[in-house]
Amino acid sequence: MKTVFLQLFGEKIGSFGCYAVKNAFFICAQIVLTCRLIATGLNQFFPVVFCIVAFIQLPNLKPETDKSINPNLHRSPRHLRAAEAYVQDIVAGNRVALSQAITLIESTRPDHRLLSQSIVEQCLRRAGASMRIGITGAPGVGKSTFIEAFGMHLIEQGHRLAVLAIDPSSPLSKGSILGDKTRMARLATQEQAFIRPSAAGDSLGGVARKTREVIILCEAAGFDTIIVETVGVGQSETTVRSMVDCFLLLLLPGAGDELQGIKRGIVEMADILAVNKADGERMALAKRARQEYRNALHLFPLKANNWLPQVVICSAMTGEGIAETGQLITEFRNFTQANGYFEQNRRTQAQYWLHETIEAALRQRFYQSAAIQERLKMIEQQVLAGEKSTSKGADELLELFLG
Repeated sequence: MKTVFLQLFGEKIGSFGCYAVKNAFFICAQIVLTCRLIATGLNQFFPVVFCIVAFIQLPNLKPETDKSINPNLHRSPRHLRAAEAYVQDIVAGNRVALSQAITLIESTRPDHRLLSQSIVEQCLRRAGASMRIGITGAPGVGKSTFIEAFGMHLIEQGHRLAVLAIDPSSPLSKGSILGDKTRMARLATQEQAFIRPSAAGDSLGGVARKTREVIILCEAAGFDTIIVETVGVGQSETTVRSMVDCFLLLLLPGAGDELQGIKRGIVEMADILAVNKADGERMALAKRARQEYRNALHLFPLKANNWLPQVVICSAMTGEGIAETGQLITEFRNFTQANGYFEQNRRTQAQYWLHETIEAALRQRFYQSAAIQERLKMIEQQVLAGEKSTSKGADELLELFLG
């Protein structure tokens, strides 16, 4: 059969080269047809049917020069547009333009960085009107499920929501799963919601270094509530506090000693503590945890915003406490705006991220320097051999870099 087919169509297929291999649909069709014929005992007719199907398909094959198998497929232009064009589409609510601009922000290419800086600069005057909420919690506490339930509540209240989910990156492969949209399937289908997963990379605190600039773009796009979801609780997770207005900490009921099960530094920074998964048999445990945290929080020193952190119990599955959490966030915003802390905190955050950006840029330029790369290997060998101290080696490299 194979010989007959090659004699009939081998020359014609050869003229198309690799394109015939790319015709995945044609190959799959032959496999399915073979299985069905064998299953029905008609395998003796397979060569004839195979040649008939091939004869029908081959005239439809196009040369390798065609850009697309599907002529109706409209590909996005690969060339970069002007910053003004991106900004115009973002302000108009174009999600594709917003996603493309976020990709430019996260890119490390020099031309992408320059373009993204121009986009952010033009969006600045349209930003700042949203409520920025940071949500963190231990792995398994139900952050994504809570955000979906809370996001649906916000949409019902007439808000537009952007969720910036930070996924952990593997220290070995540097990859991330970025599966937050699949965990928020219902919220992802809402017109008033925008979900953007990003890889944490090597950023401190599991928060992508460019998240603050992404917040500005989302605000320019008209989203009045921004949620930043971090990868989980850890001492370095406090970085998220430096880019949001309200910090929400999710807790698990009955996870051991309630007052020792989480780092004190995280609790001190939290504005609202929510004991999640308060349903079924865990309701009693959740109420007990709420009371224990309320008692403990009274022992903490008063925060700079003069707000006394609140503790609630909630369940993303039943909806228990979701509306109450939203009301507490509104009360927190009104309270901090009234005493002036809201704007003061944002100015402090802008100053902090200015210095963080300077340090990151200096670090990148230092290691990209050709002179440093050449000298670094030699100094590393001397340090490893015990011939030079780390401080002395660092000083020599800095003197070389600064010229």
